Amino acid sequence: MKAALLWGPVVLYMGIIFVVSHQPDVSIPEGLTDKQSHSLAYTLLGLLIVRALVGGLGARVPVRTAIVGVLLTTLYGASDEFHQMFVNGRSAEMYDLYADATGGAIGAFACWLWGIISPSWPLKT
Repeated sequence: MKAALLWGPVVLYMGIIFVVSHQPDVSIPEGLTDKQSHSLAYTLLGLLIVRALVGGLGARVPVRTAIVGVLLTTLYGASDEFHQMFVNGRSAEMYDLYADATGGAIGAFACWLWGIISPSWPLKT
């Protein structure tokens, strides 16, 4: 059951990315560039993946686990770019993959930082 709670959001969010990537024309939110939207989307994916790897937010994130999270996020980004090669009106771009990897790194860093600054509950005196 815990695995479903940890990995379910990852799979669901990957599905959302897949569906959006399958659209021939995707509107980018106003005020964001294409690369910023990629980074933002993959920041959340990176956060979800690292959260699942360590067993939840607030857990300490070893550097090795953060790296694995960034690699998994980047691999999904690469598969998404490959998928877009077969969607009319879409294309695969290496700079999009760089933005995806950057977002994954930001998400992993956020989990790592959260694991450092979040207090242990209940607080021990």
